[in-house]
Amino acid sequence: MLREFNLLSFFARGITIGSMRNRIADALKGHDAEYIEVHFEESQSTQLVYRGKRLEEVDKSRSLGGNVRVLVRGSWGFVSFNDIEGLRNNVSLAVEEARMAGGEAFKISPAEPVVDVVAAEKRSDSTCVPLAAKKQLLDEYNEIVLGSPRIQSSNIIYRDVGRKVIFASSEGSYIEQDKPDLALRLTAIARGNGEIQQAGLSMGSRGEFSAIEGLQGEVKKVAKRAAALLDAPEVAGGEYTVILDPVLAGVFVHEAFGHLSESDFVYQNEQLRKIMVLGRRFGGGFLNIVDDATIPNLRGSYKYDDEGVPATRNYLVREGILTGRLHSRETASRMGEKPTGNARALNYLFPPIVRMSNTFIEPGKLSFEDMLGEVKDGLYVRDWYGGTTSLEMFTFSAAEAYTIHDGKVMGLLRAPVLTGNVFVTLGNIDAVGNDLDMNQGGGCGKGGQSPLPVSNGSPHIRIRHCVVGGK
Repeated sequence: MLREFNLLSFFARGITIGSMRNRIADALKGHDAEYIEVHFEESQSTQLVYRGKRLEEVDKSRSLGGNVRVLVRGSWGFVSFNDIEGLRNNVSLAVEEARMAGGEAFKISPAEPVVDVVAAEKRSDSTCVPLAAKKQLLDEYNEIVLGSPRIQSSNIIYRDVGRKVIFASSEGSYIEQDKPDLALRLTAIARGNGEIQQAGLSMGSRGEFSAIEGLQGEVKKVAKRAAALLDAPEVAGGEYTVILDPVLAGVFVHEAFGHLSESDFVYQNEQLRKIMVLGRRFGGGFLNIVDDATIPNLRGSYKYDDEGVPATRNYLVREGILTGRLHSRETASRMGEKPTGNARALNYLFPPIVRMSNTFIEPGKLSFEDMLGEVKDGLYVRDWYGGTTSLEMFTFSAAEAYTIHDGKVMGLLRAPVLTGNVFVTLGNIDAVGNDLDMNQGGGCGKGGQSPLPVSNGSPHIRIRHCVVGGK
């Protein structure tokens, strides 16, 4: 399927920054609301989807739209639209919506008004790469997978987005930001001995097409690994000392702990409020967990969030102690804390909610070899397929595992399942490596907004007494 929307941009219509600010300011005047914010967004995107030999989807689209969010006596009103000319009417509609909802009055946390224009730094803009060139590269990767021994099928999903976002508020903020993104997920599916196994590769960038070029060698390894898993034995279920690679450890810290640090979850859940008490110890003095949207060139990075609050570096756990959480202006006000710049929206169709950015475990001092050397019998577990969390309980399916014996990584094992209580597991981390690596693949889902660009990462980490499900 090929779709094309020919919508003229704000700037192609001759709307300058100054005239846009004036137009918004005029539309926000005279309304009975404590706070009003406006978002405009112009985007273009490309998506290609392969299933086996079949190219199932080619989607190239442009979109233009915006939204209004207003606060009236403790209730939010939200309206999205595609026509800038009706802005004042849409503000009035959002005010009426909020007034009808009724709620407990509160004031959002204060934020200094900001006027800024932020351009993205791109080395090779994916939106400028011809569609034919994108297809040619993905065709090559798909042929490598399907031409490999014992591979039955493949699955490739590629998507790039170029976005320009405008934010303005009744407090006087006006911010323009470029927010490009690119993601690739490739899966090789092998079949043999009456079994089906798979292996995958996830990559991403801030719109830089070069990030997914030259992966022929990696793609071959993925296909070879999927085939090798057909002959690999299953893990015997039990309790192990495990070493997690940076990819799986990053997913663990994002899914199992990061979401618990999003303060809307904490505020709305009494049980979680009793657990996530600032000052509580959750790990050893070497454990530091950070969410940081200020790191250059990561998919979860930005200068301002979708409430116009500057991005910050937030220590969630510092030296094993819970020291912070992630906030919007509303949750910061309700919990008596400071905004952290973590209010994010997938696009103009959604209001901003509390989301992670780049979440990771800071590196420690041990090398991977030193960490291995201290394990007589255990498991080395890499990458991931999926998982579920329920408050503090988690279950993750790893992509592959290897036996550790006398400090050495031995034979390949089939993908095991790791399960447990996140807080007990954090306490059982007894070593953190010095080899931090950030995973740029995938995306985060919450509140129907998916996939939001994020990054997660970690060094290798070692966990004692980890419950592993298997044979």
